[in-house]
Amino acid sequence: MIDFTLWDQLLHQYVDKNGRVNYQDWSQQSCQTLMNWLETVEQLEPKSLSNPDEQLALWINLYNASVIASVLARYPMNSILPRIFGIPNWIAFLWFFTHPLPPNRRYSLNQIEHKILRREFNEPRIHFALVCAAIGCPLLRPGAYWAESVHNQLEEDASRFINNPDKVRYEPSNQTLYCSRIFKWYGDDFLKIADSIPDYIRAYLKTDSAIAPNTPIIYLDYDWTLNDQRISA
Repeated sequence: MIDFTLWDQLLHQYVDKNGRVNYQDWSQQSCQTLMNWLETVEQLEPKSLSNPDEQLALWINLYNASVIASVLARYPMNSILPRIFGIPNWIAFLWFFTHPLPPNRRYSLNQIEHKILRREFNEPRIHFALVCAAIGCPLLRPGAYWAESVHNQLEEDASRFINNPDKVRYEPSNQTLYCSRIFKWYGDDFLKIADSIPDYIRAYLKTDSAIAPNTPIIYLDYDWTLNDQRISA
């Protein structure tokens, strides 16, 4: 069993109940603590874990911890879109922030998301758990993912995301569903288990509105502002 206790404690300390991150205090007080924890993860071989739920929890925690570490390395910043050396920050995060794991292989965030999590686990709810550090992303859970509860946690994440009117809402006046671009970017993943995006959303959305499979969809603008307590307070 992998021990995520330190990562869990950091999240409890620096992430509030609304998923906002206190990057200012984290960068000043515990940046190196996070880096040290990531170094302990380097000793793990994910494929050696026989429990797929433990693998799933590991990859989600590693992804989110790596994103936070990447932000702390660049902090202070107000958005993840301004360019660094001509490259948008988020593209740099995805492709160039890498983390070593046995057997001496480095994984970029892009590889963790697309080559491992999406390909090997066939679990669309990861898109409500993986954070990109922006307000438009899923809000960071104030605690780690654990093998014994990861599926319940993902179910909670899906419900929280879809019932957040900043991410998903239905307007009866024009019978239109407004939703995050995550449903557009990763539509194929959701359509593996639902006949349509409205059908997937309807399973979670707490509303009496009659959402049909052919309900029109308008995708919301994505907010790339850093999900930072200092900015959003």
